Amino acid sequence: MVRNKEQIKKVQTSRMTLSDDKTHRQLWTLRFSRMGLFLTVASSLFVLIAIVFSAIAFTPLKTFLPGYPDAHSKRAAIQNAIKVDSLESVIYRWELYTENLSRILEGREPIQVDSIVRAHADLLAQGKEAQALAQRDSLLRSNVAREEQFEVSGGAARNLPIEGMHFFTPLKGVVSQGFTPAIHPAIDITAPAGTPVMSVLDGTVISAGWDEKTGYSLMIQHENNLISVYRHNRELLRSQGDKVKAGTPVALVGNTGSQTTGEHLHFELWHEGEAIDPTRYISF
Repeated sequence: MVRNKEQIKKVQTSRMTLSDDKTHRQLWTLRFSRMGLFLTVASSLFVLIAIVFSAIAFTPLKTFLPGYPDAHSKRAAIQNAIKVDSLESVIYRWELYTENLSRILEGREPIQVDSIVRAHADLLAQGKEAQALAQRDSLLRSNVAREEQFEVSGGAARNLPIEGMHFFTPLKGVVSQGFTPAIHPAIDITAPAGTPVMSVLDGTVISAGWDEKTGYSLMIQHENNLISVYRHNRELLRSQGDKVKAGTPVALVGNTGSQTTGEHLHFELWHEGEAIDPTRYISF
């Protein structure tokens, strides 16, 4: 009976002994069970994992992990997000200015800022909170209220008086109808069909397309808040957003649209929102 108990005890416990090889004297003895050994190994692994996790999570060692963003990457991401927001605001300003300019030149009422905001509400609402939308709306309103809403040159523009500017002749021909502010705020120049029409100054095309009354029409924004308009063309050689130089062809003389009776160029010149007589500054 005693032997059976000793056998059971040997099965349940184990002993690790460190002894002298010559004298066989026991130097160190450790008794343990299988359950104790399992708990000891598991606890050691847990402590080791916790130490490694803490070292990576709370020390700069995490920056050495492949794919982990460093401080420079985070800073660049923030700057890119700010630039994207700024570019969206600039695009909305351009769209508002172009639409209002076209409406004013056609004698229609300008649109309000709220209509542009509503047109882009669905796009802006994706992933945006109400507070972010309110800030974007305030930024758009303040930008539109600025004096320079459509800066074409991208740099410091020359604030020269219009009398001191050199205009290139858009088309050599006969002025068939003169300038009348209230009735005809433009001049008509007759010329053979297909004759090239030139840009009067350096600028950017802000509108180019077809209109039922004026046919193929083109508008160019220049420095000093000047806008030149070319209507009833047979063909347009430039598209919206193109940069043009003074004297470069932008269209061909034609007879398109319902408000025309022959081949000619309907030419308008606007300064700070008011139509001016082109013959005062350009020799035709």
